Amino acid sequence: MRRVLLCTTMALAAAGCTVGPDYRPPAAAALAVPAGYSVRAAPTPEDLTRWWQRFDDPVLGQLVEQASTANTDVAQAVARLRQAREALVQSRADLLPTLSGNTGYSRSETLRGGGQTITLPDGTVQNIGGGGGANNFSIGGSASYQLGLFGEVRRTIEASRAQYEASGFDYAATLLTVQQETARNYILARLYQQQLANARASLALQEDNLEIAGFRLQAGLVSSLDQEQARQQRAQTAATIPTLEQQYNAAVSRLGVLTAQAPGALKPLLAEVRAIPTGTPPAGIGIPADVLRQRPDVRAAERTLAAATAQIGVAQAALYPNFAFSGNINARANTVGSLLDTVTGGLFAGLTQAIFNGGRLRSQVRGQEAAADAALAAYKGTVLTALEDVENAVVALDTADRRERELAVAFDAAGNAALLSREQYRSGLSDFTTLSQQEATLLTTRNSAAQARADEATALVQLFAALGGGWDSTTVPTAPPRVASAPTLAQPAPTATIAPRSTRTA
Repeated sequence: MRRVLLCTTMALAAAGCTVGPDYRPPAAAALAVPAGYSVRAAPTPEDLTRWWQRFDDPVLGQLVEQASTANTDVAQAVARLRQAREALVQSRADLLPTLSGNTGYSRSETLRGGGQTITLPDGTVQNIGGGGGANNFSIGGSASYQLGLFGEVRRTIEASRAQYEASGFDYAATLLTVQQETARNYILARLYQQQLANARASLALQEDNLEIAGFRLQAGLVSSLDQEQARQQRAQTAATIPTLEQQYNAAVSRLGVLTAQAPGALKPLLAEVRAIPTGTPPAGIGIPADVLRQRPDVRAAERTLAAATAQIGVAQAALYPNFAFSGNINARANTVGSLLDTVTGGLFAGLTQAIFNGGRLRSQVRGQEAAADAALAAYKGTVLTALEDVENAVVALDTADRRERELAVAFDAAGNAALLSREQYRSGLSDFTTLSQQEATLLTTRNSAAQARADEATALVQLFAALGGGWDSTTVPTAPPRVASAPTLAQPAPTATIAPRSTRTA
């Protein structure tokens, strides 16, 4: 019987076929990927796996690496990746038969009535009260298997595998977003520190100006207008300090949350005023086709398209016959010793075919085809957005660099003009209005120069993220093992394993 069943199964499997389209990744031309960028950039790409080291700022590197392992969004992405892995394991289980076993024991007792009939040696028949009891032991097993003649099981596994890989790339995309957000807020924190220092330095000068105006007023050299102008300018500068302190506190608090800590946990670490970080730009950014493998969000969209394509085959397989068989074996007895004296078994095989369902199954096929079309459009849109990000980042970096150079010249000239105006006012060669204007221009230019340096650093971070820096694009993220408990603030969240492409196992 086992040989016959095995031969029948192999024959049916050989006769089966997998329906639905076989997925092939769209070519770069079909995604409207150009041969080169419209902006000037060297075509040779660089390794940007740990791009934050290019800023040579140990505090920035510490925060980015801590956020990469402890951030709550990253932990959620890891959990979703583990869920996708288990879905793949469950889909693969359908390739194997389902086996189950059972065993049982029961006893029956006559609680009232009943009796027992005996025949004496002389032939007399007597009824004796009391029914006694009986034992019943059972043991058995069953097996069932759905063959999947037209590939519904294989297509389901194909879809689950693609979804698992898409979840891995989603994790990498979340990781890159967290890294970028951490670096951006760190740059903002250093910018606000610089602007606070600028405001306090200007406030000190303006308090000195107010004192000078008071001395000149007492000497009868100027009217009270100079003193009032000096008092107004000092108050306006002092009013900017609380706003800058609030903005600095917000940036530091955001960094704390990004690293899975309390909002104020990083204030001691960032208390020391440091310069706005400056990084080394990449010598080349590659060609547009590189985004198809470097950007994890693009690769996630491609895997989502593969999963949607496989689901078409799952829906189409429901239109064709389905073969399944099941079997069971059982033994029952009144005593354990005689349990295997009598063994019974059964085998059932069946072929089912949908005849009429009001067009529901064909509608499901059309629905999955529409889902695949939407996934293709989303994939193409993600690719084009990635190319847009790269070009915008290149232009933003170039613009910020040129702006920073010009503002450095403007800051130097404003400093000289303010110094001359201050000396002339002391000597009585110019009025206070000229001095006020020059010192206001100096503060504005100094802040603009700091903002330009911050914009340049932010644009460089933006370029690193647009190029897919922050992870190893030659690998496929896989789910880590389950942890015993949820991570706490002091315990880093689990991170996904970056496995080589050749080891795509659950």
